[in-house]
Amino acid sequence: MKRLATAWGPCILLATALTAEADDWPQWRGPRRDGVWRESGVAETLPPKLRYRWKTEIGGGFAGPAVAAGRVYVTDRLVAPGQNVAESRWDVTDPVAGSERVLCLDAATGRILWTRPYERRYEISYPTGPRATPTVVDGKVYSVGAMGDLVCLDADTGEVLWARRYIEDFGTRMNPWGMASAPLLDGQKLIVLTGGRPGACVLALDKDTGREIWRSLEAEDPGYSSPILIDAGGERQLVVWNSLGVYALDPETGGVYWHQPYETKMAHSVATPVFDARRGLLFVSSFFDGPRMMRLSADAPEAELLWQGYSHSELSGNTEGLHSLMCTPAFVDGYLYGVCSYGQLRCLEAETGRRIWEALEATGEGRWSNAFLIRHGDRFFLFNEHGELITAELSPLGYRETSRAALIEPTARAGRRTVVWCHPAFANRAVYVRNDHQIVCADLAAEP
Repeated sequence: MKRLATAWGPCILLATALTAEADDWPQWRGPRRDGVWRESGVAETLPPKLRYRWKTEIGGGFAGPAVAAGRVYVTDRLVAPGQNVAESRWDVTDPVAGSERVLCLDAATGRILWTRPYERRYEISYPTGPRATPTVVDGKVYSVGAMGDLVCLDADTGEVLWARRYIEDFGTRMNPWGMASAPLLDGQKLIVLTGGRPGACVLALDKDTGREIWRSLEAEDPGYSSPILIDAGGERQLVVWNSLGVYALDPETGGVYWHQPYETKMAHSVATPVFDARRGLLFVSSFFDGPRMMRLSADAPEAELLWQGYSHSELSGNTEGLHSLMCTPAFVDGYLYGVCSYGQLRCLEAETGRRIWEALEATGEGRWSNAFLIRHGDRFFLFNEHGELITAELSPLGYRETSRAALIEPTARAGRRTVVWCHPAFANRAVYVRNDHQIVCADLAAEP
């Protein structure tokens, strides 16, 4: 019996590991919207050549996928027959006819289960496709298109349960690069940033009907950042970063707890605010105008400016602290890591903003160079704009890369180079990511 137990023990452990419940990635930046992947059973390093579970053709877009209950949800754009998409540039605003779609795929096979298209003419720069990652909760999918089409769909069938249009319903004046803020669910409320008028920059809608519950803030341009929920000062706080500043709202009423003015050039509030709950620090960073670090009170819903950058240039070598564009930074043990305006991966001392080091290995140098940071245990997965997936250790001692593999082909033009600017999803011990032609799933499970 002892020999049998010894022989079967590893098999039982292996079976348990393989059948352990996998994690979902049901919204922007993961289950807690914090850019942390908590799933176990993941490979320590990447093989030189990744193994793909599947690849599926889709249309163009910047919106990352969401993964929930064995399905993948992603949005794309298809142009009208015979219509070419306008050049993907920051200053192109020629109207382009076409349709947006919400797609549902089988997470295991990549087979398309259903699509929900709707016609929409674009009048924005970078007209490739939608920007905002869908939010999937309790059998419903909430999706925001680039021109502000908000739809709530049945997650199983794609049936439209309700829909709102930012421009027609809320008085939104479309910004240059389209709606990018991902919907946030809080209980019965769906929180969206519309830039509507009057006083409808932020809206809380009933998640089941789309009925307005409250509206807040006057900023006509909502920027491009997604809101987060935090616990600080004895209260739950809804943190919103728009074109005029950083705000903390009461999520039940939309009332303002505190406000830090920060009017950014060209409404460049893009990266998501990040919060270090242990130290009470809240951080935002803009491409042109740099960083702001706030310290939140432990006793009341209040905040003060701890430090800021004073450079108003994104030029390489002239930036103070961190001038992020799309990359949301990450706090780790009193330090802050993020990608600056010309691709510099930087480490800052969180309390002071003092730069500890910078490195270019993860991105390469170039204006708007980007890599998304996803924390996994004591390491990071970095997905850069070249379509490469990297594992690395980030510490005050420096950047230490442990593996790198090509994941997906860059297809979008950015200046003189081709890039992929889509945040991946990590679920089922795999990575899901898209470009303008396909969505792929690559296996990241540890070897048995």
